[in-house]
Amino acid sequence: MEVILREDVEKLGSRGQLVSVAAGFARNFLLPKRLAVAATEANKKIVEQERQAALRREAKEANEATELGKLLAPVVITIAQKAGENDQLFGSVTSGDIAAKLEEQKFHIDKKKIVLHDPIKQLGEYDVTIKLHREVSVDIKVNVVKED
Repeated sequence: MEVILREDVEKLGSRGQLVSVAAGFARNFLLPKRLAVAATEANKKIVEQERQAALRREAKEANEATELGKLLAPVVITIAQKAGENDQLFGSVTSGDIAAKLEEQKFHIDKKKIVLHDPIKQLGEYDVTIKLHREVSVDIKVNVVKED
């Protein structure tokens, strides 16, 4: 059975692609979850219109992310934490802490977009990447200083 995918389906295809699948897979999985539609001429036109709208929306989001990246690039965040000897923090600085400091500076960034492989556990200056869009990311400076 031929279907047109409405969403990206892992190991099958991407949005808007015409694929041939088993009838049971289409009937029991793809169609009920609205991941695909039957490949008729009317559906092909509808899916093509949706694809064009998604491309326009994607371009707009990328443009907005680029503009936000230009504003975020010079930002330096200072976070004061309690620290013991050897500049070791008692807690750690997480992406949530960084998002809260950005919020104070009127930047509304979701903490999930802040890329921290491990929490920061020492005093110092760090470069932290913020992934604003699939193709747009920006590095900001985060200074972790000792709290008085």
